[in-house]
Amino acid sequence: MSDEKELGGLSRALLRIPVPWVFVLAYLAGAGLEAVFHLGRSLQYPALTPIGLTVFLIGAILAGWGWSIFHRAGTTRVPGETSIALVTSGPYRFTRNPMYVGLSVAYIGEACILHQVIPVIFLPVVIVYLNMVVIPVEEKRLRAAFGIDYDRFVQKVRRWL
Repeated sequence: MSDEKELGGLSRALLRIPVPWVFVLAYLAGAGLEAVFHLGRSLQYPALTPIGLTVFLIGAILAGWGWSIFHRAGTTRVPGETSIALVTSGPYRFTRNPMYVGLSVAYIGEACILHQVIPVIFLPVVIVYLNMVVIPVEEKRLRAAFGIDYDRFVQKVRRWL
């Protein structure tokens, strides 16, 4: 990737990790710390489980919807690869990154289901990584591939929500 040459070594290495795995690894790191420090016992509110399940399902549905629209359009779902279609329908009418929004929402839902706090503290780190490393590479490629159409899309639809 030519865009990777502009990034530092750590950023280049991180770009090789699929984004869903970045969420999983961050969550597991937080859950591991939580287990070590036994913090989960403080969040034993029975209502958290059904609320978390609902939030998780909303996030998973949103991420899946974004993924399936990309799949139907025949374009890549891999960050950093050049898209062959500019998708602006479905959840892309409201956010340029419904898969990332959905994964973030599902992440919070999982933390509620499992009554965990520390993984939630790691979520902003994931979002900062997406904003500073992954999304700029994607946006540069989309701008190069779709030009003015992509610029119009950016003006009309927010990056997150």
